[in-house]
Amino acid sequence: MIFKSLIIFTLLQSVTLPVWAEINVFACEPEWKALAEILGGNNINAFSATTALQDPHHIEARPSLIAKMRNADMVICTGAELEIGWLPLLLRKAANARIQASQPGYFMAAEHVDKLEVHKNIDRSMGDVHASGNPHVHLDPYRLLKIVEKLKNRLVNIDPANADAYQHKFEQFIVDWKRNVTQWESKAVKLKGKKAIVYHRNWSYLTDWLNIDVIADLEPKPGLPPTSSHLVRLLSVVKQSKPDFILIAAYQDAKGAQWLSNKTGIPIVTLPFTIGGSANAETIKSLYDVTINQLLANIK
Repeated sequence: MIFKSLIIFTLLQSVTLPVWAEINVFACEPEWKALAEILGGNNINAFSATTALQDPHHIEARPSLIAKMRNADMVICTGAELEIGWLPLLLRKAANARIQASQPGYFMAAEHVDKLEVHKNIDRSMGDVHASGNPHVHLDPYRLLKIVEKLKNRLVNIDPANADAYQHKFEQFIVDWKRNVTQWESKAVKLKGKKAIVYHRNWSYLTDWLNIDVIADLEPKPGLPPTSSHLVRLLSVVKQSKPDFILIAAYQDAKGAQWLSNKTGIPIVTLPFTIGGSANAETIKSLYDVTINQLLANIK
């Protein structure tokens, strides 16, 4: 009789005690997937909707992404209108109450830091401008650290049973990250004052951090591909300002940059932009390592 009572008690315990399985994270970009995994370890099952070889502005809201979002406990995206063309549709189609705006499972990274290039007044003549500021915040290590802390707090909110584990992972990350930043800044001293032509404002946080001067953009207006007339106009800019390199992302079409490089001799530096953008950019740390090393390798 006692034995039967113990069995019944054990079964009841297994039914009534909540056991949180892995938190399913839907990340819009690889950098947020990686950071969720760093903080969560075995408590996180993360998926990235995009790769480094895709333009995160323009993604198709495929049924497979809707299915992933429907099962997510948390969605982590850049925000600041970067995914405006596809994220709202996914959220609506998935109909997952846990990850809708204003819910704990909804986390937009750029909302947690001050942004560059905030525009008070915009109109269509300005091109594809993000009104709330430049969204590409992951290439500033100081802003990234603030975002990671906010993300840790959100994970604790969603999964308080593992709060100590998230805190421990975060504290480890702080120590390692600050050491890495010191090393990166020491190496990157030679980049201060160098001049760059960019393709889109992907690099604003990176160039601001490293004190690289951006003198021109291959885009005639944000979101518009390089045109022949605009590239010809850039020849006079190059002659006057003598830039050190042309920066493009791994996912971008290099034709315009190649034309300008052939005409002027300015080297093209194809940067990974995010994790997976080159063979060696496999982690958030190595993304920064590769980026700085490639810039240094292309200066005189």
